[in-house]
Amino acid sequence: MGKRQKHSLKQRLLQSLGLFVAILLSIKLLFALPGLTQQPVTLTFLIGASEVPTWKELIKQFEAKNSDIRINLIEGPNATNLLEDLYTSAFLLGGSPYDLVYMDIVWVPKFAAAGWLMELSQLFPKEEQAKFLRGDLEGGRYRGGLYRVPVHTDAGMLYYRKDLLEQAGFKPPDTFAELMQISQALQKQGVVRRGFLWQGRQYEGTSAMFVEILKGYGGFWINPDTLEVGLDRPEAIQAVQFLVNTIRDGVSAPGVVTYQEEETRRIFQSGEAVFLRNWPYVWYLANKEDSPVRGKVGLKPMVHAPGQSSAACQGGWGWGIAKTTKHPEQAWRAVQFFSSSDAQRQFTLMAGGLPTRRELFKDPQLVQKYSFLPTMLEVLDKAVLRPPIAQYDQASDILQRYLTAAFTSQLTPERAMKAAADETRRLLGTKG
Repeated sequence: MGKRQKHSLKQRLLQSLGLFVAILLSIKLLFALPGLTQQPVTLTFLIGASEVPTWKELIKQFEAKNSDIRINLIEGPNATNLLEDLYTSAFLLGGSPYDLVYMDIVWVPKFAAAGWLMELSQLFPKEEQAKFLRGDLEGGRYRGGLYRVPVHTDAGMLYYRKDLLEQAGFKPPDTFAELMQISQALQKQGVVRRGFLWQGRQYEGTSAMFVEILKGYGGFWINPDTLEVGLDRPEAIQAVQFLVNTIRDGVSAPGVVTYQEEETRRIFQSGEAVFLRNWPYVWYLANKEDSPVRGKVGLKPMVHAPGQSSAACQGGWGWGIAKTTKHPEQAWRAVQFFSSSDAQRQFTLMAGGLPTRRELFKDPQLVQKYSFLPTMLEVLDKAVLRPPIAQYDQASDILQRYLTAAFTSQLTPERAMKAAADETRRLLGTKG
């Protein structure tokens, strides 16, 4: 073979090799192209308008660390029941747009029983669960499954005017009787118009308030394991009678039967009352620079009957994952981020919501801004859940109606609670 032929053969071989390599690269590029052009996954959830600014900031941080995920935040109404209705309607109609479910603690049984939520136990190790407040974590369970990771908590407590009690030589009350005695004494002296403010309007806030009084007398509403109803037991009747007595004796204003949280907060903050049952948000507002009671307010767990213990109705919000989501792995990453210590710390600093991780109640940065946090932990450790049953909405409606009948003297406490218990048993299909 001549020199020219060898050179030509070599040239053809190089050309063939180059073509082969080009084909391989093309094939590799073809398979890699979807990954190079893939759009970020979008996760959607609904939230109340008042929380939007805080969550937008946290979403911005999450997206910066997770370039493959985008969060679509839908702004909804502030009213909890309206948010629940919107989520419920979307799931009932099918094809829900929501991947994440930002939910109140009392939605969990209903949503879980309906099959709308992913069970999260396998994703959420027990050692990680142990870092959260017990009541908040239990509020995310239904029939042994875990469906909600708590991100900020709430619990009812007793606020009091520590300056007025100190001046009159009283210690903060531990029992219902002491609360009544102190209230009437200060009213008689003309120091305040009202003794005790609570939420008596016919709405969910009254159910939340009542479970604290009920537990304080040693009673119960519904046992979620047996569906036994305790509303017509002596302890429940005593709890209703106490609230009726506060109105009858003038310790609470007759208008208390129309009050929600904000009405009671404004009256207390104006300096017209000694005691207030309300949620943690009041502390921040009562101690603002323009507040008449700034620096004069104390807080403690709710009072109770002798021989019984305090109770704080467990509230709060957390994250679930819709069973219909097409992106469960990305949704769990979002839940992990939003429930992390860092995100909860920022939420508390920005919005005042209480964290659900125990360690944060002793966090120096948070305690410096919210000095009541260590005391609040004492309240939260006495948290009691509203009945975690699928029919909770209907059961709460029954209770509210009959409490209103008792508060407005349409029925005696005995008759009201007997009727409430009977109707609740019919709802649950149980016998007395």
